[in-house]
Amino acid sequence: MDEASSKAALPRTWRPRAVRLVAYGLGLLIVATMVVLAVILPAEWRIMDRFLVVGLGLAVAAGLHMLGRPRLIATERNVVVINGIRTHHLAWPEVLDIRMPEGEPWPCLDLSDGTSLPVMGIQSTDGEFARRALAEFRSMLGRGEGREPDLPGEPRS
Repeated sequence: MDEASSKAALPRTWRPRAVRLVAYGLGLLIVATMVVLAVILPAEWRIMDRFLVVGLGLAVAAGLHMLGRPRLIATERNVVVINGIRTHHLAWPEVLDIRMPEGEPWPCLDLSDGTSLPVMGIQSTDGEFARRALAEFRSMLGRGEGREPDLPGEPRS
């Protein structure tokens, strides 16, 4: 891979493929099934019962949306990690490294305060796509995208 292709243009967003396909596909199927069920229910079921059946399907679809929502966004100024419920905004100097040990479902960012943050926007179930995404993000860290360059001999902080 040449140097030009290894440098991703910013802003760049990574999202899991397989999980999104399953979550949104299943959500659509469940809502459609509940709508059909509400239409074909026996006559003794009232209109409110029918709305509640559809509402149950929408509630399940909303829960599945939490699985399809994660992403990792790199911009010139910061890194945004969106997991199921929480969104984290990080300045580039806060992110030291990204690592994904073999067998882990998603990578973790090593942060300058000594903590780590899971990144569900890249998932190992995507195989080669996940490896490429990890390499792209790591190359952004390596070339100092949006941050002050490290001086030789000084530890990264």
